[in-house]
Amino acid sequence: MAGLKADDVIELLDLVPLPGEGGMINEFWQSPHGSAIYYLLHDGEVSAMHRLAAPELWHFYAGAALQLVLLDADGGVRRPVVGTDLRGGQRPLVVVDAGVWMGAYSLGDWTLVGTTMAPPYDSDGFELGDRRQLLAEYPSAAADITRLTCE
Repeated sequence: MAGLKADDVIELLDLVPLPGEGGMINEFWQSPHGSAIYYLLHDGEVSAMHRLAAPELWHFYAGAALQLVLLDADGGVRRPVVGTDLRGGQRPLVVVDAGVWMGAYSLGDWTLVGTTMAPPYDSDGFELGDRRQLLAEYPSAAADITRLTCE
C-alpha cells in the first residue's frame, strides 16, 4: 500500500463515516458465523470507548500503528499497540474479549485496521461508554477516557 493516502484508501475500500463511534468503516463480510470490517482513523479521530457482547480481533493493515486502550472489568488498564514493530512491542493482531471497554486512536496521519468478530457483530451487543461512569471506575485512565469519550 505504499504511496497511498487516507483519501485513496477511503475511496478504494468504499469506507463511510461510522456514527457514534467515529472513524470510517466498510463492513465487507457478514454471515451467521462472523463479521469483518475495514476501519480507518485519521489523526485526531478516535474510536470512542465502547464495549461489545462478543470478542473482537483487531488486525493491522496500513498506515501508522493504532493505540488501543482497554479497560478490564477488574479495573485493569491495558494499552496494546496494533502495528508491525514487533521488536518495539507492537502486535499485528490484538484480541479484545467480550465486555472489555475499548477505544483507539492513530499514532500517525492515518491507520487502516480491520476487525473480525465471531459470532458476528450485533448492534444490540454494542454499548458506548459514558465518560463520568468510566472516570469513576478507572481513575488511572482519566486522560485516555477523556480523549476517547464525549461529554
